[in-house]
Amino acid sequence: MKRTLDEIGMYAMAAKPHMQLLGTTKKNQALEAVANALNEKADYLIAENEKDMQAGKEAGMHQGLLDRLLLTKDRIAQMAEGLVQIAGLEDPIGEVLSMKKRPNGLLIGQKRVPLGVVGIIYESRPNVTADAFGLCFKTGNVVVLKGGSDAMHSNIAIVKVIREALRACKVDEDAIQLIEDTDRAVTTALMKRKDFLDVLIPRGGAGLIRAVVENSTVPVIETGTGNCHIYVDESADLDMAVNIIFNAKTQRIGVCNACESLVVHEKVEKALMPLLKAKLDEKSVEIRGDEQVQESVSGIVPAVESDWGKEYLDYILSVKTVSSIDEAIAHINRYNTGHSEAIITRDYANAQKFLEEVDAAAVYVNASTRFTDGFEFGFGAEIGISTQKLHARGPMGLTALTTTKYIIYGNGQVR
Repeated sequence: MKRTLDEIGMYAMAAKPHMQLLGTTKKNQALEAVANALNEKADYLIAENEKDMQAGKEAGMHQGLLDRLLLTKDRIAQMAEGLVQIAGLEDPIGEVLSMKKRPNGLLIGQKRVPLGVVGIIYESRPNVTADAFGLCFKTGNVVVLKGGSDAMHSNIAIVKVIREALRACKVDEDAIQLIEDTDRAVTTALMKRKDFLDVLIPRGGAGLIRAVVENSTVPVIETGTGNCHIYVDESADLDMAVNIIFNAKTQRIGVCNACESLVVHEKVEKALMPLLKAKLDEKSVEIRGDEQVQESVSGIVPAVESDWGKEYLDYILSVKTVSSIDEAIAHINRYNTGHSEAIITRDYANAQKFLEEVDAAAVYVNASTRFTDGFEFGFGAEIGISTQKLHARGPMGLTALTTTKYIIYGNGQVR
């Protein structure tokens, strides 16, 4: 039976004090139990996911979105491994960040505590369900999930497995709740529920994120879209560049850390583009380039202004030619979304300049943007990738789901 928002809020508030008092050992045991349960129930999860996949195909869902939606045994194993990694991480809750003695003898410090009840609105990515649970659970938070209707069968199944495992561990299963009502009005109503939500995190496309930021009365941690660039400097190793670009563009097209835009120094553009196009042709990637790129190699689609700032989530790559690293940085800072940017170079000074001057959550030298990920950063999983600058930035792991409170020790002081 579907719970109403009022019921979900009531159960979340009831679970909140239980979660905040749960010890590290118990949390880790429960996370490992959930991981085992996900692997054991993989066939069930895949069968439920197939219902969503079939509906998506019948509805003409884009290939990149279908890829995000798909569950396989390997992906389920990765979800489970993420929970095991989270269990192995140091628990930030209770950490005392500072303790200073005032002239009057008061000891004033700061301590990490849970945020409370975390609401997460996300689109067709079932792995987010497990990732969000794991990170919120380890940090003593209750999580209320509102997934996309496209993944509803998958999300219901994952949450069912998680709740059963928690119940077996004698942990309050209402530490995780899923809103099963697919009515958009319910999503809008969730954004106003300051009575039980302490923070709201949107994770999805630009439209979803904008809607939450503009309509929520609950504090929002904004995750962002990814128009990620790779800049090939004049000193770049071209074989390395081709390999990195191919990985960043084609390994998974429907993710926010995929490369969408390429910037190339004019001194290496003529040598790079034939090599790169031959490689990208293996995956039928459409290249949209400026006039110089079009002159260097055949089969290039003329780029228009909108291509420079677009997150394609498709086998499409824009290519812009520049005459200097300063022009490259200016172009990237104008069109990027503050997510992940990379430079391919053998010039140390240019590498340092790029790291210093590019405004993004993650900036790489000679590596693929695909590494901007909580699992790859050693967080076990991530709650999302924040492109804002307050509270959290980049892949959000455990500490991003905590806040602090002051703790003060006295011995009778009065003011």
